[in-house]
Amino acid sequence: MLLELTVAKQRFNAVMEVLCDGLTVIEVADRYGVSRQAVHGWLRRWQAGGLEALADRSHRPDSCPHQMPAALEARIPELRRHHPDWGQRRLAHELARDGVDPPPGLTSMYRALVRNGLIEPKARRRPKADYRRWERARPMELWQMDVMGGVWLTDGRELKAVTGLDDHSRLCVAAGLIEQANARAVCRVFTAALARYGTPEELLTDNGKVFTGRLGPHPGEVLFDRICREQGITHLLTGVRCPTTTGKIERFHKTLRAELLTGRRFESLAHAQQVLDAWVDDYNTQRPHQAIAMLVPAQRFQPTTPTTAPPTKPAPSVTARATEVTRRVTKSGLVCVCYQQVSAGRHLAGQIVTVRLLPTVLQVFFAGQLVRTVPRHSIKEVVQLQAHRPHQPKQRPTTT
Repeated sequence: MLLELTVAKQRFNAVMEVLCDGLTVIEVADRYGVSRQAVHGWLRRWQAGGLEALADRSHRPDSCPHQMPAALEARIPELRRHHPDWGQRRLAHELARDGVDPPPGLTSMYRALVRNGLIEPKARRRPKADYRRWERARPMELWQMDVMGGVWLTDGRELKAVTGLDDHSRLCVAAGLIEQANARAVCRVFTAALARYGTPEELLTDNGKVFTGRLGPHPGEVLFDRICREQGITHLLTGVRCPTTTGKIERFHKTLRAELLTGRRFESLAHAQQVLDAWVDDYNTQRPHQAIAMLVPAQRFQPTTPTTAPPTKPAPSVTARATEVTRRVTKSGLVCVCYQQVSAGRHLAGQIVTVRLLPTVLQVFFAGQLVRTVPRHSIKEVVQLQAHRPHQPKQRPTTT
């Protein structure tokens, strides 16, 4: 007849075989198919508490140092409910600002949000460390500009927003509302941004007809291109149907829609512009940005306002007349003037071009047509070039 023994009874028999029958721990461990350490543990538990101590016990630890405190577990969902657009990084940043040291990890907060039903778990994506972030090295090196819709008035009219972003600092340099996205309205917002923040070296836009005329029925220079040329700004264009090239300004539009425009209508254009200006000021000076190590854009931006800059007296020889020099274009499409390389284009390789040196820009001409305008790196080279006189070869003495 077979008897089914409980776990505690089997452990009790093993302990008795060691204590009463005189068997060794190794022999008992072999008979019951366990390790020697398990038999030693049973002996200690028997001596400490008798038969009851040999019963199964919970494996749950007395404490877990990695477990989130209950107060913090309740605080994270509360912050998320008040700010539905905040992710784990923003939540960790805000908790650190409030004195939580150290803040919980991103994975811990993700699980807390999942447990409270605030987000739906999704399949894991590639880690962000695998991505290379494309970013200019300093402010005012590149701006990105675009036009977006979706700003609605209570009477049903739709406004357009002309937006601009500094590539390095993510500072919003332009945010103007217009009724129609025509050339004059867009350029009005653009020139206002130039007057406030200064002139960038390069400007990146898409191929919209308000920015360029290269894809129109009659390719030519539009008003936006002319402003860039006169200001010495290199106007860069994205590829056709390549919105990821202007990814920073597109991501800014997503934030603008989520935090300000979604489900909201304004009484008038002036009211909408006032609300937008307040939001942009908060975005530039108060809102931490995840892509720049949770800094605010104003901390990485050093504006150069022309109206407040101290006046500088230009050299008389420079303002009197412009200097023109000729250069031969290299195979790579470059010419070198005053220790500065200028790209004239590979299609002009081997040709002779004329470079006009102005106080702030260099202009490249070929066959009387302007082909390139770039900003000057320094004005001192112009004075040096004008003071230089061509070398006159010595004449050999004549013999009689």
